[in-house]
Amino acid sequence: MKIKVKKRASTQFRKGYPLIQKEDLVDTQVETTEWIDLVDQQNQFVAKGYLGKQNKGIGWVLSRDNEVFDTTFFEKKFVVAKAKRTTYFSDDLTNAFRLFNGEGDGMGGLIIDYYDQFAVFSWYNQTLYLHREKLVEAFKKAYPEILGAYEKIRFDTQGLPESQFIYGKEAPEPLIVKENGVQFATYLNEGLMTGIFLDQKEVRGALVDGLALGKSVLNMFSYTGAFSVAAAMGGAVETTSVDLAKRSLKKTQEQFEVNGLDLEQQKIIVMDVFEYFKYASRKQLTYDVIVLDPPSFARNKKKVFRVAKNYGELVKDSLEILADEGVLIASTNAANVTIQQFQKMIEEEFIAKGVSYQQIGLYRLPNDFQTTNAFPEGDYLKVFVYKINQM
Repeated sequence: MKIKVKKRASTQFRKGYPLIQKEDLVDTQVETTEWIDLVDQQNQFVAKGYLGKQNKGIGWVLSRDNEVFDTTFFEKKFVVAKAKRTTYFSDDLTNAFRLFNGEGDGMGGLIIDYYDQFAVFSWYNQTLYLHREKLVEAFKKAYPEILGAYEKIRFDTQGLPESQFIYGKEAPEPLIVKENGVQFATYLNEGLMTGIFLDQKEVRGALVDGLALGKSVLNMFSYTGAFSVAAAMGGAVETTSVDLAKRSLKKTQEQFEVNGLDLEQQKIIVMDVFEYFKYASRKQLTYDVIVLDPPSFARNKKKVFRVAKNYGELVKDSLEILADEGVLIASTNAANVTIQQFQKMIEEEFIAKGVSYQQIGLYRLPNDFQTTNAFPEGDYLKVFVYKINQM
């Protein structure tokens, strides 16, 4: 099927930009789940791809050549992606990482993660999901060593489970994986989450390597406590993990236990983060290291939190309970906030508070989370590490 695109869009696609937006199309009402040829207004070939609504855009370019989208085409994509991750496969300390990162590996709409010989597919739109048999077949050819696979449905649908087993052998529950020598309990078929966000491996690696050695650590929006466990394994004297979700208590306890860590030295608190800041301030508690890694959007009974609007409040509240010469790890995965905007948001709070600060670290996505220069939005992770001197 040929779909005509506007002049500006045809220029962008020819330069390598992969995301198709509704306003790129001459006929904005067109819908199809078949593979498509994008053509310019002179009917000249521009690119090949597909239309499929997801949280960003309405489709993706998969090739700027007139190729056939058969099993061989997709197998080649997976083989190229695999070759880029050779160092991860040979790392004895880490066996959980990303195998295929959507548009960064040439196919927006599909992400595949590796958990110690098992794979987890995440489908982000219905069109690609309808072609899943061909894609899974191609994946099996590229990765014959994979023992079994699961899939997550990350688009609006009726009648499909969020998560399901798809082929091979089923993984144990929990499946214990390693990252930087630290063990994590993961669940490959428990809703959309597995228990660990793999994009933060290098930040957790810094904690394991001694960033928190001999220090007290406060981990806000802690989820399953992965930062806390990494800090404890790296010699932190005490960790405090705070998350509003009740499930975080048992999940975090489990992560400490699988590493043989003493739970007596760890505090796990189920509470709204903003309320905990007030509580800690009243009790005159201070921490040597504070980790701020909120979701891009969160809501409780009292407040709506958006990184783009409210991240500065987290920094301001952290400074009230951060020890002198303390370390602030400020992280976001919000794609709608540029690295420059994020840095400004953080440092404006330092200036307002009158503290002196030194940036001692900056982390972006690790290499297994491949990105492309043509699509800067795909490089979403931004983590600044600061040392703060209270004046």
